[in-house]
Amino acid sequence: QVRLLESGGGLVQRGDSLRLSCAASGRTGSTYAMGWFRQAPGKERKFVAASTWSGSSISYADSVKGRFSISRDIAKNTMYLQMNSLKPEDTAVYYCAADTDYTVIAGKGIGAYDYWGQGTQVTVFS
Repeated sequence: QVRLLESGGGLVQRGDSLRLSCAASGRTGSTYAMGWFRQAPGKERKFVAASTWSGSSISYADSVKGRFSISRDIAKNTMYLQMNSLKPEDTAVYYCAADTDYTVIAGKGIGAYDYWGQGTQVTVFS
C-alpha cells in the first residue's frame, strides 16, 4: 500500500505562486509514476500534471503548460507541483495520485492511478 499526503494549498491572489507537495510512504518502491489532478466544485476531477518516478516522462494539461511544473525529490519520496501565475480558474481541490503498475509513460487518466491523497485546497481570488 502507498500512502500519499498533500500539503501546500492555500488562499492566494491572481498571479501569485504556490508549491504543492505530495509525500509518499509505504511501498514507495512500487510507485512508477505520480500525478496531480484537481476538482473544482460541481465539476469532475481533471488531470493537471504527471511524471514517472524516473522523470523520463512528464505530461501537463494544456491549461497549465508554461505555468505549472512537476518535479520530485527521490530521497524524500516527494513529488512537487510548482504553480506560477495562478488564475481564479485554477481554484480547486488538488489531489496527488500514485501509479503502482509498471509504466514508462506518465498517464493522464484517472484510471491509471490506484492510490490517492486526501487533497489540498487551492483558492485563487482576483
